[in-house]
Amino acid sequence: MSKTVLVTGASSGFGRLISVALARAGYTVYASMRDIAERNAEVAAQLINLAQREQIALRPVEMNVQSERSVAAAVAKVIGDEGKIDVLIHNAGHMVFGPAEAFTPEQYAALYDVNVVSTQRVNRAVLPHMRNQQQGLLVWISSSSSAGGTPPWLAPYFGAKAAMDAIAVQYARELSRWGIETSLIVPGAFTKGTNHFAHAGLPDDKDRAGEYDNGPYAGFGEQVQTAFSAIVPPDADAGLVASAVVDVVNAPFGKRPFRVHIDPTEDGANVGFTVLDRLRSEMLHRVGLADLLKPRSFK
Repeated sequence: MSKTVLVTGASSGFGRLISVALARAGYTVYASMRDIAERNAEVAAQLINLAQREQIALRPVEMNVQSERSVAAAVAKVIGDEGKIDVLIHNAGHMVFGPAEAFTPEQYAALYDVNVVSTQRVNRAVLPHMRNQQQGLLVWISSSSSAGGTPPWLAPYFGAKAAMDAIAVQYARELSRWGIETSLIVPGAFTKGTNHFAHAGLPDDKDRAGEYDNGPYAGFGEQVQTAFSAIVPPDADAGLVASAVVDVVNAPFGKRPFRVHIDPTEDGANVGFTVLDRLRSEMLHRVGLADLLKPRSFK
């Protein structure tokens, strides 16, 4: 029987690529997005047409990850239609670009909400079903910025992604005895195939941002983007992230990798995370909780 997959933030970028790739791989995929009847109506129609044309199970569903009511309604629909959710892909997120000081505290809070708190809303709606099934898979789309080399001008976004990654690691330990697996996908910088930079938010405090633009950091934003473009290989394919997710979902229970790196710029996150994850696992061994490192099988 086909696995049922729920993907957050599926209107564009990695989320859309992942949704289509999983549906083509034979899974029943609910590609969630907000404003499905308005702003994303065209996107939803495109996915429906693709599903009909290719005879795949790809189903757009309304879900605003910043609304607990919307999340609950979306999860209820999937459960009502399929009776289960086997895989949850945490992908929804938003990037901002500019000097950290020029972002207001309210902007930081909003960014943290969409990138971090939203995962808690979705988890609280989905996990009771997975725990009842005594099986499931959580896939988190992390970022190499959390352990690799990073440029300035992206501080609020990088901070949020680091928080999400840290939470994902702890969730993995708290779910393993329920038979629920965790895999973290760690993309590096992709300047093509996503809308990260094109849709990036800007600082609300224009006066404070102007002080940077007219000071020693004049033109720095362009310098960062030029530098990014220079180190990202021209053939870097964002579709590799979707392929990595398909490989993880395809893998048998107990054999899924905890962390997968897809980084065309090779910013060193694979080294940084290897050390971090080893330190964390060693601590669990020291305190007699090593069983948390592997999901429990109930079969």
